Amino acid sequence: MSGFEVRNSEAELYKFRVRIAVVALVVLLMFGVLLYRLFVLQVVRHDSFAERAESNRTAVVPIVPNRGQILDRNGIVLATNYSAYTLEITRSKVPDLEATIDELSQLVEITPRDRRKFKRLMDDSKRFESIPLRSRLSDEEVARFTAQRWRFPGVDIKARFFRNYPLEDVAGHVVGYIGRINQREQEALEDSDDYANYRGTEVIGKLGIEQSYEKQLHGTTGWEQLETTAGGYAVRRLNSRPATPGDTVVLSLDVGLQKLVEDLYGERRGALVAMDPRNGEVLAMVSKPGYDLNLFVDGIDQENWDFLNNSIDRPLLNRALRGTYPPGSTYKPFMAIAGLESGKRKIETTIQDSGSWTFGGHTFRSGHPNGPTNLRRSIIKSSNVYYYMLANDMGVDTIHEYLSPMGFGRQTGIDLVGEGRGVLPSTEWKRNTYKRPEQKKWYAGETISLGIGQGYNHFTMVQLAYATSMLANHGIQHTPHLGKGTVDAVSRQFKPLYREEGTSMGYKPEHVEAVRSALAAVTVEGTSRFVFGGAPYTSAGKTGTAQAVTVGQKEKYNAAKLAEHQRDHSLYIAYAPAENPKIAVALIVENAGFGAAAAAPIARRVFDYWLLDQYPSEEDMAAVRKGQVGRPIGTPRSGQAMMARYERMALPGVGAARVLENLSGGDVAAPRAPELAAPAGAEPEVED
Repeated sequence: MSGFEVRNSEAELYKFRVRIAVVALVVLLMFGVLLYRLFVLQVVRHDSFAERAESNRTAVVPIVPNRGQILDRNGIVLATNYSAYTLEITRSKVPDLEATIDELSQLVEITPRDRRKFKRLMDDSKRFESIPLRSRLSDEEVARFTAQRWRFPGVDIKARFFRNYPLEDVAGHVVGYIGRINQREQEALEDSDDYANYRGTEVIGKLGIEQSYEKQLHGTTGWEQLETTAGGYAVRRLNSRPATPGDTVVLSLDVGLQKLVEDLYGERRGALVAMDPRNGEVLAMVSKPGYDLNLFVDGIDQENWDFLNNSIDRPLLNRALRGTYPPGSTYKPFMAIAGLESGKRKIETTIQDSGSWTFGGHTFRSGHPNGPTNLRRSIIKSSNVYYYMLANDMGVDTIHEYLSPMGFGRQTGIDLVGEGRGVLPSTEWKRNTYKRPEQKKWYAGETISLGIGQGYNHFTMVQLAYATSMLANHGIQHTPHLGKGTVDAVSRQFKPLYREEGTSMGYKPEHVEAVRSALAAVTVEGTSRFVFGGAPYTSAGKTGTAQAVTVGQKEKYNAAKLAEHQRDHSLYIAYAPAENPKIAVALIVENAGFGAAAAAPIARRVFDYWLLDQYPSEEDMAAVRKGQVGRPIGTPRSGQAMMARYERMALPGVGAARVLENLSGGDVAAPRAPELAAPAGAEPEVED
């Protein structure tokens, strides 16, 4: 009995020892795991956790830079910033956010739109950051809140900068506007090298110069490093780097000229581009109708958006940059150059213009017979027959080959985003554009109307001004541009923007001069002589009338029987002085009829302002808007005197004089000297 008990005790002792060993092994393994984990945390991942701990203890808050200003060539402010009071909330300091906002609405007006915007900002912000609830408070609202501030911990009044466009709709399509960064723009920024520089930035340039020169205007974002509690409360500032404001962008645009043209258009639709043919500077770029840029600064309301977006006049469309039109007879000088350079015509080649031309059993009308017609007479009298025949002899692909380098049917490279390409047709273009086999084929009869700027031809006013400037500059092209230079935000020094030298088209000088001579004769004995009669300077130009809707060959055009939007467009291209041009223009007045009636009078006032410093009388401007006058009437006013109203908007501290003294040439704002008088012609007017 006792032996059995001894054996039992030995077995139990053995089991106990096994258990102890297992437990000890488990304990050792657990300690091993703990030691390993401790090694990983303390040694391997030390830097990572130290950084995370520091991040929990501190926060880096971006400091958004002030956006750079936009000036015209004379230092007149087109876009600037102003300081205004905002009502802001720091959520980490507010116990009940909704109740606080409701109580605040009893003191200052807080609209549902304000609440929605606040919620959007709240989703993208940290608890210790101050978020604007209401912008641009009045002095009375500031006073009411200040008296009750003790009731609202975490709520304060702060001063923020807002974008402002002092001239409202003047040059609106050129300047563009800023708006809240949308999802597509956010994704583009995230994929770019500038993403870090946009931390905290809510707005970005949307159109015009604001968009195209975003990099220069935005500036460099600064930062503040704050020590925070676990609850997100800021305790103190540890370090900081101030933001660097954006540079000021100086444009080649002249506000006086821009405003003059916009006033001359009145309520009519259309576009004008004026360039200095010597260097490609854009002096005016008008698109009518326009809109007040300030509507978009803080987000446009639905009512104004619906009006602008749904208007039949399409005020949001930049007609000068993106609007495409058939050029009508303004295309003929460029066809003439192409005919000479391709060898299809000689300067002295003469054809018989009987008033119409028949091809393949189809008669193309011309309007009036011109008899024996050479190149010079074809431009002066605007002979359709001459260019019907020339287009047929050249063929569509040869026309494309010679007209494309002039800038037609392609982007000119102007420094604005969104430039239209237009259409300069070719057999390849038609094959790629249409789907059905019968549409893809080019028919010889389609080539004929191309010669007079109709058919598939559709171009922008920038392209037409670009080509006109090339002719004015004796066959040398300069890329059109609006940016003249920048004023550095730190040094306050003007830096001209780099521009390439002009490119020669390689045309024979006698060919260019033959066309230039004919264009100069248009204003003396051709379709625009009654507009430019008596001008104390020479000019060269070409009128054009382009169909808005197709009129059958056997039908007679009658504007009175057509809806206003279906009437012919009025076009004009010109430059002055004719011998040594300083300005070239291309313009269209939509649905206004003959080029000499509506478009050419505007060009005359542009030249008078730029060359003579003459601003039209009120009587003259009213008559031009109605298309009722050719040469100026009434006593002109001083252009410099009219500009004085804008001088108060010049950039403080830099100002017009400081900017201009650094600009190349130093005479961009100097009074414009009168030119020599030109002789006047006496032949009856001929409409194209």
